[in-house]
Amino acid sequence: MKKFINDLESVMRESLGQRATNKVALLSGGGSGHEPLHAGFVGRGMLDAACAGQVFTSPTPDQMLAAAEAVHADRGVLFIVKNYAGDMMNFQMAAEMMELENAMVIVNDDVAVENSTHTTGRRGVAGTVMVEKIVGAAAEAGASLAECKFLGDRVNAATASMGVAFTSCTVPAAGRATFDIGDDEMEVGVGIHGEPGRRREKIKPASMIVEDLLGAIVRDLQPVSGSEVLLHVNGFGGTPLMELHLLYHCAATQLRAQGLKPVRSLVGNYTTALEMSGASLTVTVLDAEMKSLWDAPVHTAALRW
Repeated sequence: MKKFINDLESVMRESLGQRATNKVALLSGGGSGHEPLHAGFVGRGMLDAACAGQVFTSPTPDQMLAAAEAVHADRGVLFIVKNYAGDMMNFQMAAEMMELENAMVIVNDDVAVENSTHTTGRRGVAGTVMVEKIVGAAAEAGASLAECKFLGDRVNAATASMGVAFTSCTVPAAGRATFDIGDDEMEVGVGIHGEPGRRREKIKPASMIVEDLLGAIVRDLQPVSGSEVLLHVNGFGGTPLMELHLLYHCAATQLRAQGLKPVRSLVGNYTTALEMSGASLTVTVLDAEMKSLWDAPVHTAALRW
C-alpha cells in the first residue's frame, strides 16, 4: 500500500469544514474516502457543515449534534443522508436527540441494486451532489425547512445513478484491495465502497458501457420525451478527466437519441472511492425551478460558479 498518510488515526481529522449563516442549516456527512463529498461542498449555496467519519465509516451522532449546534440559526436543520445502514442509524439518533427543529432527506439514487450488504434498499451515491446543490441554493434564498425537505425529496426522486469499476480501492486500515478483479474485467453497478455490483463482465468499448448504465437509469426514471436533464459523469478517483469527458460525449449523444435534452452537465471527480478506477453516470430530470436553483451561485472548495 502506497498512500500519503501520517498515521491511520489522523487521516479523517485533517480535513473538516463548517460555516454559519442566517438560514436553514444544511448538514451532511458520511465516511471519509469520497472527497470532495462532503466537506468540499461546505460553503455559500450548498452545505453549512460536513461530518466526516473514518474511511468508509459513518460519523457519530455526537459529531452531528456538535455540527448542528455550531451552524444553526434557529431556522431548523436539514440532514442530507446517503442510504447506508450506519449513516441512517447515526443521523436518526442525532435527529431524535436534537432539541432543534430538524428534518431529513434520504438519498437513494443508485439503480444498480435494491439491496446490498451495505444498505437496506438503494444506495446513495453521486446523486447526493445534485440534492446538496439544488437544496443548498433554495436554503440560501430563504426557503423554509419544510420547503427544503420537500425539494430534496423531489430532487432525489428525479435522480438516478449507476457506476462501473475497473479496479478496486485500498482502505488504509485494511492495507489491501477490497476485491480482486481481472485485468480484462469490470464490475458493473459497483458501489462507492467497492460493494459488488449487478455483475462482472469483460471490458467493452465506452459507448457500450454507457449504453448499459443509461439503460438502467432511463428505465428507472421513465422521463417523458423532450425532458430536460442534468447529466453528471462522476469519477471514482482513479480515472483521467479525458476518459470522463469521453463518457459524457457518449452519454449526451445517447440521451439525445432517446429524445432527452442534456441541458446541464457536471464532469469530474465529485463522489470518489479513494483511488478506484471507474466512473458513474447520474441523470436528474429537471423542471424550471430545479434548473434555476442548479444555476444559482455556489462557492465551495470543490464546486463554484
